[in-house]
Amino acid sequence: MPDLFLGIDIGTSGARAIVIDAGGKVHAGGKAAMTEFGTDMREPATWWAAVRSAVSQALSDIDPADIRALSVDGTSGTMMGIGENGSPQGKALMYNDACGDKDVLARIDAAAPQDSSARGANSALARALMISADRPFRIVHQADWIAYRFSGLWVSDENNALKTGYDLHDRCWPDWIARTGFETKLLPPVVEPGEAVGPVSREAAEKFGLSPETLVVAGTTDGCASFVATGADTPGDGVSALGTTLTIKMLSDRPVSAPEFGIYSHRILGHWLAGGASNTGGNVLLHFFTPEQLEALSGEIDPESDSGLGYYPLVRPGERFPIADPDLKPRLDPRPDDDAAFLKGLFDGIARIEAMAYERLEELGTPPLASVSSLGGGAANAVWTRMRARRLGVPMPPPLSSEAAYGTALLALRGAQ
Repeated sequence: MPDLFLGIDIGTSGARAIVIDAGGKVHAGGKAAMTEFGTDMREPATWWAAVRSAVSQALSDIDPADIRALSVDGTSGTMMGIGENGSPQGKALMYNDACGDKDVLARIDAAAPQDSSARGANSALARALMISADRPFRIVHQADWIAYRFSGLWVSDENNALKTGYDLHDRCWPDWIARTGFETKLLPPVVEPGEAVGPVSREAAEKFGLSPETLVVAGTTDGCASFVATGADTPGDGVSALGTTLTIKMLSDRPVSAPEFGIYSHRILGHWLAGGASNTGGNVLLHFFTPEQLEALSGEIDPESDSGLGYYPLVRPGERFPIADPDLKPRLDPRPDDDAAFLKGLFDGIARIEAMAYERLEELGTPPLASVSSLGGGAANAVWTRMRARRLGVPMPPPLSSEAAYGTALLALRGAQ
């Protein structure tokens, strides 16, 4: 049996595990819903139970001793406090738990650089400051704690650490964090995603049947893992996630930061990953049509021509990227009597925003767009894909995988080389 590599993804609703070989072929997988193990998604014990279930399912189809390395991704900005023995100290604060403590936010605003992703009510550093009031032994990210359960080592990665204030340029926790009143000794050491951290612990090896020599490799955030999963690996490669909203990510040979557009850069695969999110997307389509109507009407659309309607599809006023305007009004008039023509206008409008987003990234310093892979429900619509391809004017290769766990499995492979 060849060497195998295990990727573990902890999402909002569940955990997934995927096992691949050195060629990227999937050999096994498993998944588990959080609700199978608890009703409170802020309980780390619920995460671990879901991870154990997903991993056990995946390993049941192979010899666990063939796993050469494993890696973990988690939701970006989810933080927790732990005791000296690694046990959770209270519940976690999730990635979407906004900080309502004005004093905490004011301390960060006064200390952090203007382009820091640790600023704002949704910053992970704000959550860390709130958790520090309970005087934990250490504060870690979700993926850090799950990885600890396999290695017994407290290590984070540069992608998870970014919103907590980590400096990707100097590759350290910066001095300004201490000026917020936060004790930086509470934060874990940080390494590059895909870097080997150490072997699995004896307890983990026995629990899962792993070889004692199995490596634990530093992981990443779920969003970055999804990018890696597509196979995009060269500056100029873009990935568009066509979900409820439109999210754009692009690999760059240089960092890009534009707080006014919500853009900052991660480090990944030896390059920089820049991106932003628009408020347009599937939410607009489902505001007007059911999934069944979308499928039927798409068959009536000619994707080889523009709609001529000039829409900027939004459900409500306000846009983040590629236009930063909290008052930007939706542009959805005139509405044709023909529903297929209206849908074509929506498809075309979102495709135009996508093209504008990549153009904006290039204006801000990324390389020219070279290719785009697509993720999310909208990627399955062939008519919309063709309309997007005409707007983007670049190859649109299918992703290797749409699973974040596949991306972390690729990082495990990278760390073992």
